[in-house]
Amino acid sequence: MHVVLAGGGTAGHIEPALALADALRRQDPTVGITALGTERGLETRLVPERGYDLALIPAVPLPRKPTPELITVPGRLRGTIKAAEQILERTKADCVVGFGGYVALPGYLAAKRAGVPIVVHEANARPGLANKIGSRYAQGVAVSTPDSKLRGARYIGIPLRRTIATLDRARVRPEARAAFGLDPNLPTLLVSGGSQGARHLNEVVQRIAPLLQRSGIQILHVVGPKNELPRVDNMPGMPPYIPVPYVDRMDLAYAAADMMLCRAGAMTVAELTAVGLPAAYVPLPIGNGEQRLNAQPVVNAGGGLLVDDAALSPEWVQGNVLPVLSDPHRLYEMSRAAAEFGRRDADDLLVGMVYEAIASRRQA
Repeated sequence: MHVVLAGGGTAGHIEPALALADALRRQDPTVGITALGTERGLETRLVPERGYDLALIPAVPLPRKPTPELITVPGRLRGTIKAAEQILERTKADCVVGFGGYVALPGYLAAKRAGVPIVVHEANARPGLANKIGSRYAQGVAVSTPDSKLRGARYIGIPLRRTIATLDRARVRPEARAAFGLDPNLPTLLVSGGSQGARHLNEVVQRIAPLLQRSGIQILHVVGPKNELPRVDNMPGMPPYIPVPYVDRMDLAYAAADMMLCRAGAMTVAELTAVGLPAAYVPLPIGNGEQRLNAQPVVNAGGGLLVDDAALSPEWVQGNVLPVLSDPHRLYEMSRAAAEFGRRDADDLLVGMVYEAIASRRQA
């Protein structure tokens, strides 16, 4: 069996694809896996690092919404679809699984022309154009939120890497806090604006950090690799404030934390709910509003807080985040609510949908 994954561009598309690849290999070590990508995407680094084959096709950016530019897409796609078709033929693909992004639409259209079954996974609450089109031809459609608008969709969550999906925060916490130089017993706030950081979140946290420390809260702050680390003077006896440029073991960061202040990307929301970590979500203020939609169901279930980027301030953190971190019972209840919403088995469920799609096409 050979599966072609179409989900390049950003980590939000690539990581679920690689989690599926890992799950496929766990079930059948002989399965062939090829990831479609473009030379400009993160997949050129992430896919080979995980040991999977990468096949490049030309990039054809898609408008996020229907616009006059959309009518030019078919002409620009022809060469890309042909390149994807040649990859499907060369690998003798049994299924194409798409996750959105630049390579997904040509992957879907090439699979349709070649008679290869399609499975679509949509991570965001508001589906992108490629997955809207791909879902029309798919044998299976999987989504990360229970109220998705994609027709015939099955709610499974987002495939996560095993270090996250199997994380026992309580068991790993002593090791995790020691790894970051944190106190083993103090309430801990984890802050991150995503892989590149978020300037506004960084500025707010740096201003409120002394007050949080005086209130008995320690902080692990992932500022982003391109942002300047703040100068910190941790006074003797004060809870530590530890800024770091980047964390490559987010499982340890989640285990060390009691609460997180973060953006609301689909992958972030999925990981936090899977491990039962409550968060104050600050949706990215640009785009089509999907980050607010990603976080809203978790917040409604009691597993987090939600604040607009423009409203995030030191005063908001003092009035909303500090009371949670200072109340062990409320932390417990929010953690439980987040965990009840989270899904840890999306990778295995998606493997099942791949096998179902292949079987249905063979029967047809």
